Amino acid sequence: MSPLILLATVLVCIPLGAVTWSLLTADQKGRVATAELLSRGATLNGEVAPPKTSLLESIGRRLTPPTYVAFLDRLLSLAGRPLSMPLGKVLGSKLALGLAGASLGIYLAAVGSTPIMKLAGMFLLFLGYFIPDLLLYSKGMERQKAIQLELANTLDQMLISVEAGLGFEGAMARAGENGKGPLAEELVRTLQDMQVGRSRRESYQALAERTSIPELRSFVQAVVQADTYGIAISRVLRIQAKVMRVKRRQRAEEKAMKLPVMILFPLLFFIFPVLFIAILGPAVINTVVTFSAQ
Repeated sequence: MSPLILLATVLVCIPLGAVTWSLLTADQKGRVATAELLSRGATLNGEVAPPKTSLLESIGRRLTPPTYVAFLDRLLSLAGRPLSMPLGKVLGSKLALGLAGASLGIYLAAVGSTPIMKLAGMFLLFLGYFIPDLLLYSKGMERQKAIQLELANTLDQMLISVEAGLGFEGAMARAGENGKGPLAEELVRTLQDMQVGRSRRESYQALAERTSIPELRSFVQAVVQADTYGIAISRVLRIQAKVMRVKRRQRAEEKAMKLPVMILFPLLFFIFPVLFIAILGPAVINTVVTFSAQ
């Protein structure tokens, strides 16, 4: 089979897998979700009714190793645990996409007569199963980058609120109410953890565990130490805000220094050839015409 047909097959299979994933993880209507959540609290003979699970979810949970389930749960935590992608639905989707990719991969490996086709079949055999992992990882990375960008401004806002007379929790609540990004959501969740009975130390540590940003982890550690030893929180916020601004400027300078290296290969392989053709092309054509006329 020609490489063109192979490329077309791969380009068709990947969008089909993405569409299947979106259909399997599509969020239901609000009323149905609310009814299901309320039904979980129904009791029968004094016992809480177990939540309903689909067949794919139950099979996927049984076949998936516990360590891998913990890894997927960590990816979901970094991605913000979207309502459309609970852990059970992810496990069921992985099973369905894995079976679809395995069927297509085995078919291509059996029908293909060239090594490229057999290699494409093996590729599709594993691609379907790991599509949810790639989507969760991508969503988690985007969310962590958004939190990192918002951290310095949020700390400045919390510092202003504390210096104006609010407590630390009040400053967190104000930043969570005024913010719209994932960091504001995490602050609101931390306050909700305190309201349901968790200690301040556990709530702050849970905030650090839900992210993979070193700056936020160091900020949480500084806040925990300040709460333990009685250090003024305004001083901690002032120092941490200054450090975050410096680190944000350093990241911008680092990206600016990497830019020439990143643009080098597109410049050599795509821009320079076009310039050479546009500049030297007419001269080469005139030279060929002149020598051919003689």
